[in-house]
Amino acid sequence: MRKVIFTLALIFTASLTVSAQDVMGKWKTIDDETGEAKSIVEIYQRDGKVYGKVVEILNKDRQDAKCEDCEGEDKDKPVLGLEIIKGLEKDDDEYNGGKILDPQNGKLYKCYITLEEDDKLKVRGYIGFSLIGRTQYWYRVK
Repeated sequence: MRKVIFTLALIFTASLTVSAQDVMGKWKTIDDETGEAKSIVEIYQRDGKVYGKVVEILNKDRQDAKCEDCEGEDKDKPVLGLEIIKGLEKDDDEYNGGKILDPQNGKLYKCYITLEEDDKLKVRGYIGFSLIGRTQYWYRVK
């Protein structure tokens, strides 16, 4: 009887793990000021950390945009293909400890992301404390 209960508990736990969504995948970014869809960002894992790059620009007028105000290795790189989420680490239900790049102004901000729903991602970029910053909600691309 113990083996049956243990086996059922193991199957139940495994099914929860398989059905649970995570932040990996493609997300439609929404401008928090205009409400306009801007791009598709692919979030992926590399060397145990989470990164995200722009894989599609939705505004046809911005297709050839470059990160003119960026510094370092990102200076003047095309926004398409640009890695904008850098080095986040999983901490319970949140990914934090990394940075997010705003290609429009070239600034790097501290960042955390959390999965609000299976298809809704909260992305918070901030300076210093997380109280001073901006939040965007991104939506999973199916």
